[in-house]
Amino acid sequence: MGFWLILALVFGVVIGNLMLLKHTAKMKMPSLKQRHSEDSTKADTDKKDSDKKDTDKED
Repeated sequence: MGFWLILALVFGVVIGNLMLLKHTAKMKMPSLKQRHSEDSTKADTDKKDSDKKDTDKED
């Protein structure tokens, strides 16, 4: 009984991983240049927000 349960569990995990791999293979990844530009603009925005918070605390 226990053997069949473990076998079914392993089989389910393998099938699930294969289905996930097939699904993610169809996804479109952003280009490295686009990702880099988004990261730099986010960092600039975060810096401006933190500067604004610092000036608010001084008042």
